[in-house]
Amino acid sequence: MLINIVLIVVGVVMVLKGADLLTKGGADLARRMNVSELVVGLTIVAAGTSAPELFVSLVSALKGTPDLAVGNVVGSNIMNTLVIVGVTAMVAPIAISRQTVIKDMPFTVVASVLLMVLALDRFQSFSLWGNVISRIDGLLLLLGFAAFMYYTFSVARKGDAEEMSAEEKLRINVWLCLLLIVAGLALLVVGSELFVRNASALAGALGVSESVIGLTIVAGGTSLPELATSIVAAHKGQSAMAIGNVIGSNVFNILLILGLTATVCPMQIGGITMVDMSMLLVSMLLLWLFSFTKLKVERWEGAVLTALYLGYLAWLLYNV
Repeated sequence: MLINIVLIVVGVVMVLKGADLLTKGGADLARRMNVSELVVGLTIVAAGTSAPELFVSLVSALKGTPDLAVGNVVGSNIMNTLVIVGVTAMVAPIAISRQTVIKDMPFTVVASVLLMVLALDRFQSFSLWGNVISRIDGLLLLLGFAAFMYYTFSVARKGDAEEMSAEEKLRINVWLCLLLIVAGLALLVVGSELFVRNASALAGALGVSESVIGLTIVAGGTSLPELATSIVAAHKGQSAMAIGNVIGSNVFNILLILGLTATVCPMQIGGITMVDMSMLLVSMLLLWLFSFTKLKVERWEGAVLTALYLGYLAWLLYNV
């Protein structure tokens, strides 16, 4: 167990360093390519920080443990919205653009509703046990992801970017930016994998069920990249990248990751309840509501989001 604890700490350190490199590389690349930090957050950063969820979900589905795959995504999105945005806002209030509130956030709400609908083949009890996310469902999710990517790139206007002179742009080395992004992503993936593997081993030894591990420890470990990246970005005054990372990751997790996983191997849901699915939707709606207030998530609002997650976590542990 001591080795597990040491490796967990090493994994967290790697994730934090990776987040710093990824944020720096992504911000510089956005300025060099003359696109907004929000677009970089919604695409490059979100895709990179969602890599652990993709790896865990695909492997767990192929190994015949689909409740871990679904629980991982549902738990990660709840944690992204409540903990990552909550903690980030408590560190530094997050400024949110009107475009994000009106056009970007609805994508995560629609994606969450779509997942709930596809997961409800039949509703015979409080639990969703036995419901299936089929290959057709997976293809529908992938179509939704294609629509999201089309929209994101269609709004990547030059007017959203920070204006820079030609000389300033030339000082930014594109290859160095890409190297920082790749190095940051590598540290994020390896570090989160160390965390998930060792934390899951400890939880398993304590008799925690697979679905709860997926909703909490695995979801928390695979959300470490988003948490570290968003906090670092907000601390550096790059709120657009911080919120773009969360929104993009939530959409990637549902539409791309579950879409790909279900297409490769249809997933029978086990251990996920309507409380989990409802919390997924409620958390995003609450963030959307807070974002309308002065187009900013204040520190007290971040505290409310974090407190809601702690209440949800207590409910999960109580029902183990």
